[in-house]
Amino acid sequence: MAGSQSDARLSEVKFLTVAEVATVMRVSKMTVYRLVHSGELTAVRVGRSFRVPEHAVHEYLRGAFQETA
Repeated sequence: MAGSQSDARLSEVKFLTVAEVATVMRVSKMTVYRLVHSGELTAVRVGRSFRVPEHAVHEYLRGAFQETA
């Protein structure tokens, strides 16, 4: 049963492309790639491209905002 609960949560995750993340964060795609490769931004590799969970973008921005405050 635990597997079906995690499957249900996974189906609720919205994944964004690097271009979409760049638009949300108002940075270049290269900046997003740097964040992904450095491990600062969680991403999943799908073939030759990356998909970033929407919640990971929000967590990153929340953390960056708290650092500047």
